[in-house]
Amino acid sequence: MTADEQGSNIAVVIGVSDRGIEVDIGKLYRLSDNQFVANVNYQLFQHPAAINWWGELTLTDNIPLDEGGRFIIELEDRRKSQCYLKKKVNRAVSGIPPRYIYHVTGTSLIE
Repeated sequence: MTADEQGSNIAVVIGVSDRGIEVDIGKLYRLSDNQFVANVNYQLFQHPAAINWWGELTLTDNIPLDEGGRFIIELEDRRKSQCYLKKKVNRAVSGIPPRYIYHVTGTSLIE
């Protein structure tokens, strides 16, 4: 495999610094009415040749969330994108009560 072919299979991490991959802080809003839902910790990835993106997030507060619902995520740098969430089975951040980890999939460009 050539270097060009290898590079085409690499995803770019959104939020990388000299210290490595960072978890950033953002906000989550309901798409239907733009109502604030929660602050989130997130880590996002994007393939350089694609417009779609994906990642993981946790809510900073333990609130019920409409899994599969449509949301707007506002990133730390104030860019926004539409997305939907799916709870990762058997994955939670330790604590009482546990905070679940959600897989987030972008449905629009990050702008």
